[in-house]
Amino acid sequence: MAQTVLIIDDDTRLTAMLAGYLSDAGYTVHREATATAGLAAADRTAPDAVILDIMLPDGDGFDICRRIRASSDVPIVMLTARGDETDRIVGLEIGADDYLPKPFSPRELLARLRAVMRRRQAGPDSAAPAPLRFGRLEIDRAARTVRVDGQERVLTSHQFDLLVALAQRPGRVLTREHLMDLVRGVEFDAFDRSIDVHISRIRQAVETDPKHPRRIITVRGAGYVFAGLQDEGDQA
Repeated sequence: MAQTVLIIDDDTRLTAMLAGYLSDAGYTVHREATATAGLAAADRTAPDAVILDIMLPDGDGFDICRRIRASSDVPIVMLTARGDETDRIVGLEIGADDYLPKPFSPRELLARLRAVMRRRQAGPDSAAPAPLRFGRLEIDRAARTVRVDGQERVLTSHQFDLLVALAQRPGRVLTREHLMDLVRGVEFDAFDRSIDVHISRIRQAVETDPKHPRRIITVRGAGYVFAGLQDEGDQA
């Protein structure tokens, strides 16, 4: 069965071109030109991925991203005609998996789309890895879920992979470049704040006090380290 992609963008010429390109690549494509219709389509079609423009006639793409992310970890790629780094950081902070400034090539969009969807496609595996447990934190790599005190926390597929990369190496300082190598599939700029933004989002989900983290510690000038002992009584 073909995977479904929802495009929310009011540029009808662009979406028609993308729909044709993605259809040729084997995807079923739904197009909506407004925030209202896009949110309704997201609920109705349960897409496998969303391509979302920031500037829409009746709303803000950032708000749509927040609303989708509140109840779903569907991969989201945000588009914008504005190349401002601030837009990119805000998009990542509110839960987008990737960000692509206009103009862009359909080939690049397809590559990024496949990358974020690939991370989400963790099918059943008879040799599924055991969950990682650190005190009150449980990371289920087979189900791709994260729980604190038994309550599930929502992370994007990319953020989940970053958390796993850290948790599998407790006590080791990982540089940003090393994390980029461990979590393949998205093109990072080693000089931007993408990793830092995603780590901030992960902390919001798994730390008791994100401003004073005890699970993911910043090592100034080096990178990040996942603490094996985090809560009282934890064991690595």
